[in-house]
Amino acid sequence: MKPVLAVTMGDPAGVGAEICVKALTNPAVFDRAQPMVVGSQACLQRAAEQTGINAKLQVIHGVEELDAGLPGVLQIWEPVDFDASQLQMGAVSAACGEAAVQYFEHAVRDALAGRIQGVVTCPINKEAVHAAGYHGDIGHQEILARMTSAGLTATMLMTTGLKVAHLSTHKSLAEAVRYVTRDVVVSKLALTHQHLLDWMGRQPRIALAALNPHGGEGGMLGREEIDELHPAVEICRARGLDVTGPLPADSVFYRAVNGEFDAVMALYHDQGHIAIKVHNFEESITATMGIPFIRTSVDHGTAFDIAGQNRADATGLVKAIDAAIDMMNGTLS
Repeated sequence: MKPVLAVTMGDPAGVGAEICVKALTNPAVFDRAQPMVVGSQACLQRAAEQTGINAKLQVIHGVEELDAGLPGVLQIWEPVDFDASQLQMGAVSAACGEAAVQYFEHAVRDALAGRIQGVVTCPINKEAVHAAGYHGDIGHQEILARMTSAGLTATMLMTTGLKVAHLSTHKSLAEAVRYVTRDVVVSKLALTHQHLLDWMGRQPRIALAALNPHGGEGGMLGREEIDELHPAVEICRARGLDVTGPLPADSVFYRAVNGEFDAVMALYHDQGHIAIKVHNFEESITATMGIPFIRTSVDHGTAFDIAGQNRADATGLVKAIDAAIDMMNGTLS
């Protein structure tokens, strides 16, 4: 049987509904999985009209009503009421933030209960989520950590030719530097190794990026490489992990793109995100490590500046769905 994937629509004021309509009305998407959109039927209908796509929409009342014999039909689960009549596209709204979180939380509950095999997410807006009262949940990963009680999570960005795990993401730069400790690095490298082993079906080759310019120049430009990163790599290698580094960040991503490594561990948000997005932003996606089910996401935001204008590119959503299926099958390349 094909795995069931919940595709959460994200913020109603963003491009989530548009990319869902563009991606999920293609019957080819249904060849390897059965998607179910968790979101607003009214928003998806509006998106279909704005894009000129003759979409077939069918409202269901949960995964138990999902019909696997309808390729190309958007089967929509609306777990919460959302008044789309007052929706202002491209605007921050507490109501939209509340809806986006609720769509995601309902999908996560289904995944934890084993009713679905994975969750693929469209973007939420952090300001809207905060306005809705979710002050501890900066983004999807924080919601996942709360709902799954995961002790350790990490983000991996991937695109064609490059995979980048992140030691930290939603931390200020000063806080991210303080987070670079031997124990944290060892735990995140081990987490990355295990997930790549599961997703790829073989031993992964991981490179650890340095924190300081030129890898610290023997301590002249910082001691993190000497005091924290080198020892962490030695511990991992003693445990049988294929880890190399720390390697200067200005060259390690180039080496990975050329096939020397399967993935790079970046030490803070921009170090990894810039590398991915410069290399191939259009096809980049996000995956969460440390949770008990597959979760992938588009790697772009709500794009309020183009929302409702039929300008959003659905490539990322298609790639996120494909990656989720490959991860389940242990065939991620």
